Amino acid sequence: MSVAAPEQSAPFGHWAGGQITEHAHCLLQGNPGPMTLDGTNTWVLMSPGGSDAIVIDPGEDEAAHQQRVVDHVAGLGARVSRIILTHGHADHSEGAPRLARLTGAPVQAVGRGHDDLSDGDVLRAGDLEVRVVATPGHTADSVSFALAADHALLTGDTVLGRGTTVVAHPDGELAAYLDSLERIKALTGDGAVATILPGHGPTVPDAAAMVDFYRVHRRERLDQVRAAMAEGARDADAVVATVYADVDRSVWPAAKMSVLAQMRYLESA
Repeated sequence: MSVAAPEQSAPFGHWAGGQITEHAHCLLQGNPGPMTLDGTNTWVLMSPGGSDAIVIDPGEDEAAHQQRVVDHVAGLGARVSRIILTHGHADHSEGAPRLARLTGAPVQAVGRGHDDLSDGDVLRAGDLEVRVVATPGHTADSVSFALAADHALLTGDTVLGRGTTVVAHPDGELAAYLDSLERIKALTGDGAVATILPGHGPTVPDAAAMVDFYRVHRRERLDQVRAAMAEGARDADAVVATVYADVDRSVWPAAKMSVLAQMRYLESA
């Protein structure tokens, strides 16, 4: 049975970031597009009145955006103590070296020369704690960050603020992604996570409803891919043309990555 997408907290063009929770401020990068939605959300986490800040996903390498991050933190009388990445895609990570040079803060991530974040690690900025939650699937190196003080989860591209995400084959893998959704579902079920702070798009005030939507949507897409293959679609392009016929063609290349991931999943089932 289909599950309707939760009502968006802000329609396209109306999400501007800002102080979202007591401990999380979003600086929206001006790079909107079919894959980045309103732009990349760069998150600054710190306690009110604190002296240390954690920056999540500095975005694309853009001098003005990284300087804006520095100025925002400095304006609060604080410093950037660490830079962490939800995953290695350029729209999230490309600006990290510049921000590191500007602040002297270390960059931490999974893989791609880092491997310095592990599931369950607790990262601190003053008295604020952020826990690493492994959520691979969108990419192999995807992680989320649990902000217990606000009952929030920063999900990068694993769960977006609007629409659904891509399983970025060949790096992304569907079985892992489905497991990650189940893990996030469990966090919403025990009350640890009520709000999702995504890498793109507006915040998700009802985390449980959005994860339910994602879980059902992914299963429905898998059924559609299975049916298209049964009806004679023998390659990913043919499956995309069938399953995504009513979707803007600008997103077909991304859809193809998800279809390839789904085809591989079905082959191994």
